[in-house]
Amino acid sequence: MQRLGPWSREAWTVLALHLLRSSRSPNTGGLFFHCVQGGLVQSSAREFAEARMKTQLELNKEKSSFVIKTPKGTRDLSPQQMAIREKILNAVINCFKCHGAKGIDTPVFELKEILTEKYGEESRLIYELKDQGGELLALRYDLTVPFARYLAMNKIKKMKRYHVGKVWRRESPSIIQGRYREFCQCDFDIAGQFDPMIPDAECLKIIHEILSTLQLGDFLIKVNDRRVVDGMFAVCGVPDNKFRFICASVDKLGKMSWKDVRQEMTGKIGLTPDVADQIGDYIQQCGGVSLVEQLLQDPKLSQNKQALEGLKDLKLLFEYLTLFGIAEKISFDLSLARGLDYYTGVIYEAVLLQSPTQQGEEALGVGSVAAGGRYDGLVGMFDPKGRKVPCVGLSIGVERIFSIVEQRMEVGPLIRATKKIQTTETQVLVATAQKNFLRERMKLIAELWDAGIRAEMLYKKNPSFLTQLHYCEETGIPLVAIIGEQELKDGVIKLRSVASRKEVDIKREDIVTEIQRRMSES
Repeated sequence: MQRLGPWSREAWTVLALHLLRSSRSPNTGGLFFHCVQGGLVQSSAREFAEARMKTQLELNKEKSSFVIKTPKGTRDLSPQQMAIREKILNAVINCFKCHGAKGIDTPVFELKEILTEKYGEESRLIYELKDQGGELLALRYDLTVPFARYLAMNKIKKMKRYHVGKVWRRESPSIIQGRYREFCQCDFDIAGQFDPMIPDAECLKIIHEILSTLQLGDFLIKVNDRRVVDGMFAVCGVPDNKFRFICASVDKLGKMSWKDVRQEMTGKIGLTPDVADQIGDYIQQCGGVSLVEQLLQDPKLSQNKQALEGLKDLKLLFEYLTLFGIAEKISFDLSLARGLDYYTGVIYEAVLLQSPTQQGEEALGVGSVAAGGRYDGLVGMFDPKGRKVPCVGLSIGVERIFSIVEQRMEVGPLIRATKKIQTTETQVLVATAQKNFLRERMKLIAELWDAGIRAEMLYKKNPSFLTQLHYCEETGIPLVAIIGEQELKDGVIKLRSVASRKEVDIKREDIVTEIQRRMSES
């Protein structure tokens, strides 16, 4: 036993609080409490108090340095942003439905082995999860591989589907370019054995329809074929084991100069300069069906079976695109490679030719806004007997499109007060200018709800009339249904337009029909 030495006030406080708690416990109170009363304490008690105080100080330090934020590469969406996002998604989904697609959903995580070795160099971006319940899992990287698994698991040989959902990629985010670690994809796919290029042409038509509907500005859809890409590598002398690495490098040409891509090919991958230059002669070409016809006569490519098949299909594709009236928006671009391993035929990518910024605003570079292609072998990877189901599809880059629309409508972290965006779909506010009319308001709003009218009222017994009108202006509600003593006596409802401030009396029994008529005309 040793005498108490000089302690700090904090240490004494911690010890006193601990002993006070302990004295109230039937199991721990005796020894420590009596030792303190006698002026003595065991050395272990002092060590405990000092350790306890040190822990508390560390916890306090951690709390003071903790910053509340969203994880890197993710973000919250405000009601204003969600209103815009829903309009974009509705436009996309409506287009999918117009082409006869059915909706499905799949789990946000899959067995790890389902996702691995499907994305080539991009596989490193997959978010892996710790072993849970005996299964190794990973967050889905896209919606295409889960769809292929769905087809194989359910033995489906023919399907036209759309799927909207979140995916996750462990890459360096770029908020200004609309690139996140967690983001939404909108996919449309056609599965089944059909005549060549008919489904492929429809996918390109869908991309054209969506981008035209959203009015993002001028755009171009680049097309190529993986068979042409692989055939080109073969005739240029690229070793088979380097095809995918070179493919990934070529795919960077839009983001890097040819000089830098060539340096990566020769320095990092180990191609000879002569082979790299031959590739460069091809991939720097782009055009329309005339370029396809020119390459069909190319002395090297025309001798490669794969390339020849791809070029013939591209020629047929351009014929169908002309019939659809969209050929002028399509460019045959030999630099388009699409690095994902599962593509087997036609590939495509839509890019904006210029950012739709207003005068004085900084240009917004968002890269591609839609992409896709044919993947005839992916389903067979999951089928026990290796049975293939040919597929072709597309994915709309919702986040990148949203970044453009967000800038155009000036909805960002700070929303300008002059910009009113309706964040709800409320059609009418039930209001009154008099007191003690809560019951009448509740009766009226119940009638509107039962008729399918989107209506609100303020949750106060006697709200001021001005407050009710301000609420409509702030939230964008277009109509106000006003009830008071005179309206009740006359059997009418006063219907007010928030925009024009005009008021008209409508018979109580006609109020639903009148609101529906006005909403259909707006």
